[in-house]
Amino acid sequence: MKIHSLICFLFIVCLDTFSANRFVVFEKESNAFSLVSDNKIINILIDKEDQRGIHIAVDNLCEDFSQVFGMEPQLTTEISDENCIIVGSLNLKYIKQLIQKEKLEKKQLQGKNEKYIITTVDAPFNGVKKALVIAGSDRRGTIYGIYELSKQLGVSPWYWWMDVPVVKRAEAYILPGIYTDGEPAVKYRGIFLNDEAPCLTSWVKQYYGTDFGDHRFYARVFELILRLRGNFMWPAMWGWSFYADDPENSKTAHEMGIIMGTSHHEPMARNHQEWVRKRSEYGAWDYASNQQVIDRFFREGMERAADTEDLITIGMRGDGDTPMGGKEGEDDKYVPRDEENMRLMEKIFRNQRRIIKEVTGKAPEKRPQVWAIYKEVQRYYDMGLRVPDDVIMLLSDDNWGDVRRLPDAKERKHSGGWGMYYHVDYVGAPRNSKWLNVTPIQNMWEQLQLTYSYGVDKLWILNVGDLKPMEYPITLFMNMAWNPERYAAGNLLEHTRAFCAQQFGEEQADEAMRILNLYCKYNGRVTPEMLDKDTYHLASGEWRQVADEYVKLEAEALRQYLKLEAAYRDAYRQLILFPVQAMANLYEMYYAQAMNHKLYQENNPQANEWADKVEKAFR
Repeated sequence: MKIHSLICFLFIVCLDTFSANRFVVFEKESNAFSLVSDNKIINILIDKEDQRGIHIAVDNLCEDFSQVFGMEPQLTTEISDENCIIVGSLNLKYIKQLIQKEKLEKKQLQGKNEKYIITTVDAPFNGVKKALVIAGSDRRGTIYGIYELSKQLGVSPWYWWMDVPVVKRAEAYILPGIYTDGEPAVKYRGIFLNDEAPCLTSWVKQYYGTDFGDHRFYARVFELILRLRGNFMWPAMWGWSFYADDPENSKTAHEMGIIMGTSHHEPMARNHQEWVRKRSEYGAWDYASNQQVIDRFFREGMERAADTEDLITIGMRGDGDTPMGGKEGEDDKYVPRDEENMRLMEKIFRNQRRIIKEVTGKAPEKRPQVWAIYKEVQRYYDMGLRVPDDVIMLLSDDNWGDVRRLPDAKERKHSGGWGMYYHVDYVGAPRNSKWLNVTPIQNMWEQLQLTYSYGVDKLWILNVGDLKPMEYPITLFMNMAWNPERYAAGNLLEHTRAFCAQQFGEEQADEAMRILNLYCKYNGRVTPEMLDKDTYHLASGEWRQVADEYVKLEAEALRQYLKLEAAYRDAYRQLILFPVQAMANLYEMYYAQAMNHKLYQENNPQANEWADKVEKAFR
């Protein structure tokens, strides 16, 4: 068999539709390539001219090796006579040389988006017997390949944010073959830090000593996004200003390979706090009365973002994420100012795109833009408001996990494409939902499947609140953004199990999966913020039933927690045990209140006992 035919055959065999097949093993197998053995670790060869983000990921890989094996590989930019790991993006020196030597096939990567291949190569260079090659079609493809190796060595993407322990190893080997997880289904895939006060802001103050997220904080967030194969972010915006608080924030994103955007009500690469902090100087956030100042504000943002990959949000909402020109109509019904606002919005679009053209010196369609069709803006869209064909149309869910609208066959011809803004955290009427993860796994999967099946594949952005405790829905969202069709109703919980195995080990995966799935299901019935004594029916026994379900689940979670090795307990407690305990206690409190009111109305003195239970649960 010719070498190219063999490569193609192995490529097809090893290709997995969701992530790369297993290529790391920890015991010697025939034809396996040694990464670490006999207390020796191979070096990493990287082109010093490759992009900064790849070098950062390689540095993190070295730290991951240290966590797993207790020793780090040496980095080198010059070929030596030793076996090595070769890392690089297409068209950089060492990868080009491998292609020229027909050790790699250029067509596997050329013209691809964010794709990597991982393979072993015999005699890559003179004097080198064998190498593991991580090659990417571009910088993010290369970075994803680096972090895929980390993941298969046993380092969870959540190792830092969730304190997931790393299993120590003495040796590791690479199986023969060509491995990849292909290209992403959705172009822009990311998270939105929102509603960050008080939890995230207080933690950042304690941990970093700053009143805002600086580049050290955001570098950790960017690393997480990249380890989850994302590429996009809307930064926190309640009290922080990503661009103004720390000039290194934007530079760090650009270096690491994260495409920044600004949220649905922050146009032209400006943070709302930049306006709030100078409101006395700027005046009203009202385009009808203050156009000149606002246009200058927009231009400054565009000038700052001109040389970045930032995705530019266009359009406008009212001050502080409110409707333009007054309060929103109930149930998104027509309000008298709609037509006036629509005409004003058309003017805003024209002027924003004129500014983009003037700042970049290029036609506006050459700079990617997005328009968020959120809340009352969807009403404007339904009434006929449109943006130019090149602009991404960003739809949204109803803030509670059900998509509001999807494009029909005619709308899907919009060349700019469609996106989805989805929530697992929400602040707004009728109540906030920001304390715990309340997203049923099946509901998110169903809604995202539906979203993708209607051609919404340009941008997926997830409102994650202050990041924790949304680790699982973030992971599911990002994995589905890469390949929405990997899981179906019949095998969906395989994803949950794989996630639990990654955090707690194979032996604990089945039980952790079962408890995680059930608590997501129970929490999805009603959010803790919406729960009260009247939520369930007392006389029929419904209230006691649902409260008992939490008590039972709490006992089961505590039993597993106590069986875990000590190293896993912190991660398990914050992901599973605490949310279950917290909700069990909350249900007990409101059930006790319901009983207290019932018995009080019956003049039954036992009402006082239930009042004591309410106070105990509240404390």
